[in-house]
Amino acid sequence: MIQLLGFAPDLEAPTPGVVVDCSQFIPYLTGMEAAPSLQTPSGVPALADDCQGAAVVTLLDSTRRVFAGAQTALYELASGSWTDVTRASPYTGGSDSRWSFTQFGNTTIAANRADAIQFSNSGDFADITGAPKAEIVFSVGAFVMALNVNDGAEKPDGWHCCAVFDATDWTESVTTQSASGRLVSTPGANTAGLRLGEYAVAYKTNSIYLGQYVGAPVVWDWLLVPGGEAGCVGKEALCDVDGAHFFVGTDNFWLFDGTRPVPIGDGQVRQWFFDNSDASNLFKTKCVYDRQQNRVWVFYPSAGSSVCDSALVYHLKNKQWGRANTEVQAVLNYISPGFTIDGLDAISATIDGLPDIALDSQYWLSGGKALSVFNTSNQLQSFTGVAGTSTFTTGDAGDDDAVVLLKQIRLRFAAGFKPTTATVDTFNKMNSGDTFTPGPSSSINDGKFDVLKSARWHRAVFTMTGNARVTGINPTFAPAGKR
Repeated sequence: MIQLLGFAPDLEAPTPGVVVDCSQFIPYLTGMEAAPSLQTPSGVPALADDCQGAAVVTLLDSTRRVFAGAQTALYELASGSWTDVTRASPYTGGSDSRWSFTQFGNTTIAANRADAIQFSNSGDFADITGAPKAEIVFSVGAFVMALNVNDGAEKPDGWHCCAVFDATDWTESVTTQSASGRLVSTPGANTAGLRLGEYAVAYKTNSIYLGQYVGAPVVWDWLLVPGGEAGCVGKEALCDVDGAHFFVGTDNFWLFDGTRPVPIGDGQVRQWFFDNSDASNLFKTKCVYDRQQNRVWVFYPSAGSSVCDSALVYHLKNKQWGRANTEVQAVLNYISPGFTIDGLDAISATIDGLPDIALDSQYWLSGGKALSVFNTSNQLQSFTGVAGTSTFTTGDAGDDDAVVLLKQIRLRFAAGFKPTTATVDTFNKMNSGDTFTPGPSSSINDGKFDVLKSARWHRAVFTMTGNARVTGINPTFAPAGKR
């Protein structure tokens, strides 16, 4: 049995176990599986406007607030509806303005670069007096850090931190340690930023800076990280993955743990990604970490698209990739309020009417995190539904000098994860470099697919429905001739 190597179109096609193409087929710890379908959480209506950023924040008493940002408004999900929590006047952001959220104690901070940094302890947001406009905000240590700022002057390479332990005081002072500066060792604007332990990390398109708290009067000292021209394409194109940053650069996918950035796309998807994504809109890329499944989802604009309509999925443990395309406005890990037996009638009056979701899904658990997106209808949905149709295409099996008879193909499925239906379409050619021509097709029978075709090179496309998990593949060949 040949173990699947995941989606790796940059590898040579004859590599055993390589998947050269796939759809709604993603890696898990010991193989690949059909991607879950999107499910609308109970009691969550559609947002009134396009979502331009969203977050779930946790307060000091462990209660949570759920926010979504639009071009001119901010909304909070409460009691089954989106409540407008905009400041006294609408915001002035544009169609490409994206909200950045962070939590500092019980204070929620939001920024969109078009308006002053916002804060809310409860209820509506308000401008923070004296705060700059900022593209990116995140909490680190006793501070909120802002990057790519305008404090009356444009400072795209600038940083600004609030006063120590006071997210509402941004007036620079040696006493309070509110400070600002610029990162000018390399050209360009700050494109992204995120906490890494007690460090602050600022990204440009082709460089990385590590910020360390050193106290007054400097407050933050920034070190240019060695590692060539690694950088991040956009403020949502990175995520924290338990002690490291995963981010998308202009030339690769990267992991950064505070020392040197490490490329992770080489020999698998790097070249394919940059051939099939839209370079002019790559700054819109959105990354989110599904901690329960150890997977990072990268939503990006495909070639010729101006919206995030495609997705690559990376498994941090087995280091394999997959694909699960869907068009999204925003991404987050939605935290469900959970359900009790008595509360199920709020979803459905009958057992048969309940959503088709596994009972061990995070959907049902109070505090359960579920990878979620806002779809093109402004609706929050989570990846908790039963898988629909998934496909994957094998690499090429055969030999340049021998004609072989493909007799059957067997897939090994994980226990309890056999697909509802499964079919295979085979393709063949006589010489490398030729175009594949269609061969026999077959449906699964007794765990295998029976096909009979003689050629030098063979390829197969599997189509499945349901929650399938594939751990290996085993084609059976017989000699059919040799030159």
